[in-house]
Amino acid sequence: MDIIHKIGRRKTAVARVYMSEGTGKVTVNGKEMDKYFTTDTLRYKINQPFMLTDNLEKFDLQVNVFGGGITGQVEATRLAISRALCELDEENRLVLKPEGLLTRDPRMVERKKFGQKKARKKFQFSKR
Repeated sequence: MDIIHKIGRRKTAVARVYMSEGTGKVTVNGKEMDKYFTTDTLRYKINQPFMLTDNLEKFDLQVNVFGGGITGQVEATRLAISRALCELDEENRLVLKPEGLLTRDPRMVERKKFGQKKARKKFQFSKR
């Protein structure tokens, strides 16, 4: 098996995943996954596509992720992993699609408008 390269995005986070056969070692930005994603919830989100497709500890991952916050980075990585698993075997799509793991979340931060305090908040109105 060759190395599979996929990209996932969430808000302003971009994750590049390089998946190859191995023992389940996940490296994120040169660190182990446990060191980079410290909470159990974040680690669960990374392993979720593997658990659903029964591929836990069958592949090594090299992840380069930047931009956004830690949760956006995790969800971008999860999308990239799901896409890589679908390229590996088309049957995985039937498992991952109903869970919403192949959907790119389009929600982004709304821009600030001029003449306003923030995106939606206005300056205080004074009648007199």
